[in-house]
Amino acid sequence: MIDLQHVSKSFNGITVLDDISLKVQKGETIAILGSSGSGKTTLLNIILGLLQPDSGKIICDGRDITKESMKKRAFNIVFQDYALFPNLSVEKNIVYGLRNKKGLSSAKEVADLIELLYLSRHLKKSINQLSGGQKQRVALARTLVMKPRILLLDEPLSALDGVIKENIKNRIKEIVQQFQLTTFIVTHDPEEALTMSDKILVLDQGRIVQFDSPKNIIHHPSSAFAERFILQQLLIKRHNIFQLFGENDAG
Repeated sequence: MIDLQHVSKSFNGITVLDDISLKVQKGETIAILGSSGSGKTTLLNIILGLLQPDSGKIICDGRDITKESMKKRAFNIVFQDYALFPNLSVEKNIVYGLRNKKGLSSAKEVADLIELLYLSRHLKKSINQLSGGQKQRVALARTLVMKPRILLLDEPLSALDGVIKENIKNRIKEIVQQFQLTTFIVTHDPEEALTMSDKILVLDQGRIVQFDSPKNIIHHPSSAFAERFILQQLLIKRHNIFQLFGENDAG
């Protein structure tokens, strides 16, 4: 569905993305993983259409969309800070984008999504009355009612922890599966990448280090960087991660 071909981007003479090529199939969830400054958010913004690459192409369903506007691409993003309207209620935030696209989602579809995200009892509240997890769910609902062709999530769990984080993670996975959404998740957390994605794109200084399944990245890291960045950050949780992918010995 999405084919990035030799995409590069520089700012003020500094290369941020260097010859990025990858193919993503419809319905796949791709985690974009890397340290701060690795090019994760720049790549997300190029896919979204907020930025234009200096070189390379973006092909979607066989069509070159490299120069298409964000509006024409009909991809949707949930930003790290949620970008909700504080002066509107939860309900009005969710349906805001439908004002100019009446009929895109039916009243029943909107209601079903609100129910799926456990937001029914919060609809009349202002955004300032919500917790971080509730705001995250409102941002997801507002994006999903627009029926995006591709869903982009920028650090979706960074402000959450504990049970709330696990609940939102599971809810995102359920929604992506139910709606067969092609999804890109930007994260710096290896555990999020390993447990939420079909494939992981590991970036280092703007270059692809590895693009592979979570299982292969755990058991067959392609470089010292991939092994160090992922495994050494998972020392405490390492045993559970290896068990998840079928190994009894985290060795």
